[in-house]
Amino acid sequence: MNIIQDIREIYQYRQLLGSLVARHLKERYRGSVLGFLWTLMSPLLLMLVYSLVFSVYVRIEMQNYAIFLFCGLLPWLWFAQSLTEGTNSIVMGGSLVTKSMFPARVLPTVCVIAAGFNYLVSLPILAVFLIVAGIHVHPITWVVVPIVILIQFILTEGLVLMASALNVFYRDIQHLLNNLITLWFFVTPILYPVKMVPEKYQWILVANPMSSLIGVYQDVLFNGQMPDWLALGKVGIIAVAILAAGFWVFDRHKDRFAEIL
Repeated sequence: MNIIQDIREIYQYRQLLGSLVARHLKERYRGSVLGFLWTLMSPLLLMLVYSLVFSVYVRIEMQNYAIFLFCGLLPWLWFAQSLTEGTNSIVMGGSLVTKSMFPARVLPTVCVIAAGFNYLVSLPILAVFLIVAGIHVHPITWVVVPIVILIQFILTEGLVLMASALNVFYRDIQHLLNNLITLWFFVTPILYPVKMVPEKYQWILVANPMSSLIGVYQDVLFNGQMPDWLALGKVGIIAVAILAAGFWVFDRHKDRFAEIL
């Protein structure tokens, strides 16, 4: 297994990848009245619902809580959407995978990139919220955020490659993952600040790479401070390891996809 060679193979099919991403985005909202606007509306509606629950009913005392929530919710939606759609991508694309010359590896990547595109087009809304609320954005933000986005992409791509390959043989994975993502969401400090997590449960944050990534987004965007570079570096190493594992699992099983599908 050569991770550089695997990445080079994906790059080799970049034109096909771009076409499939465009088709994926068009099909998602085909037939809806608002169409692509749902890309912006969905996270806004979720933010309003969670803000109502956690600032009015549960009452988390925090100034600009809705913006704090939005900082973590946007990257989480990219992550969750990539996993849910990407896990089923090989099975759903069976008609393409069974063609001998079609590179199956691009299908999970399409889901990650398409969800990532939705995340990127939502960032200007977050920027408007920050400006209106008068929240100072640290100048280092313009360097840190692209780095965090890259690390999140690497982490997500590795998990999606792994899950999509295994789901061909064990279809329970897609159902298990839907429930796991819900649990994962609530143990990641998106709805609440890290300081609210009891000390005896801090190990969950350490074991959860998304906690560190969300924490960096919140630090540089909402808190206007430098990120925890050590934590970010550790997550970067974990992300590369997971990507390597994802390529290994996918390469090991891809030759049997057509047979199973």
